Amino acid sequence: MALRITGLGEEIAAVTGLPWQQSLEEWPEDPALAEKRGISRHVVRLVRATTDADAPVYAVKETVSEFANREYKVLRELTSLNAPCVEQIAVVEGRTDSAGEELPCAIVTRFLPYSLPYRVLLSGSVTAHDINTMANALALLLVRLHLLGFWWGDCSLSNTLFRRDAEGFAAYLVDAETGEFQKTLSDGQREHDLDIAMFNVAAELEDLRLSGVLYPGMDPVRAAEAVIRRYRRIWSALKERQLLDPKDRHAVERAMRQLHDLGFAVEEVSITIDGDTQLLSFQPRLVAAGYHTQRLRELMGIETEELQAKRLLASFDRYRARHENTAMSVTEMAKVWFLEVFEPIINRVPEQMRGRVERAQMFHEILENRWYLSEQKGTDVGLEFAADNYVEEILPHRRDSGVDLIAQ
Repeated sequence: MALRITGLGEEIAAVTGLPWQQSLEEWPEDPALAEKRGISRHVVRLVRATTDADAPVYAVKETVSEFANREYKVLRELTSLNAPCVEQIAVVEGRTDSAGEELPCAIVTRFLPYSLPYRVLLSGSVTAHDINTMANALALLLVRLHLLGFWWGDCSLSNTLFRRDAEGFAAYLVDAETGEFQKTLSDGQREHDLDIAMFNVAAELEDLRLSGVLYPGMDPVRAAEAVIRRYRRIWSALKERQLLDPKDRHAVERAMRQLHDLGFAVEEVSITIDGDTQLLSFQPRLVAAGYHTQRLRELMGIETEELQAKRLLASFDRYRARHENTAMSVTEMAKVWFLEVFEPIINRVPEQMRGRVERAQMFHEILENRWYLSEQKGTDVGLEFAADNYVEEILPHRRDSGVDLIAQ
């Protein structure tokens, strides 16, 4: 039986050299990577294709050929639609061991940098705010998938990775084995997905509770219900019409801003006068996720999560307000802010410590540290002081990248 690897051309060379003639359970795994691997009903390993510490990390999962090819296809379509999911790399078939015995098919995906499984997040020092923002992130992920006409079929914490996003989290789908695209996702299909999510999340949290590592006082069922409630609030804001006062000149603007605050750009709306009430009917028709992310990308070319982008844009807007008398355009001033504020602050972090936290997240946390220190001292301590304090007091305890970097 011949080994067959189907996937992205530029990645084939990297994954070809992996020990495909061995069962995945026999593969060695870096302990630092192993702790970032969530639980799965399949055998999964996180590996680097080379011994280089900077080499990309891949997630390899053993499954049957039909499921692997189906998931590869689904992930490819989700990626093309800019959905929050891991990127497909390859499907590996025709595996045999040294004795000629057949081994399971494998699917390879790119590991999501700076991501954390829910068990790591909820087993550490967390607050009620952290739990709420995780619930919000999972709900938003499901909303975004449903807007694309994608039925997940197995929404769960185990099938999700979380990345820090300013004061919250961003959620990413990592297992699409059961998912499928529909021409039109019906309300019944959405409700089915919500029922699955409710059951899975409650069961996973109950498992953590029984293990004694769940946040004290956290009720698994109530936490799962919070995910569903948040989903319904977001879906209602995006899909249901609002009746506005036609005499209020800013009513439509506020309705648009509400959607922007949720992180959605409004591509098309329908505005009519309701015949019965004579109120203005505001109905979003086409929305797209990533409003702040797209705006930051256009202004500065920075790739971030949505809440990170919102925070960086707020910092830039304050900077622009202080320099409003200059003749520079918004785009020109954005470049100045990036070169004179963002980059110098990030560059105050010693090079050997920069891999611990993603750059945009680090800048947000330095802004938070500035506020905290200024409150303590009763005066603005400035960004540079806050950055140096962050490097000394906070960054040494952070390992979002999964790499234990030593400050020198």
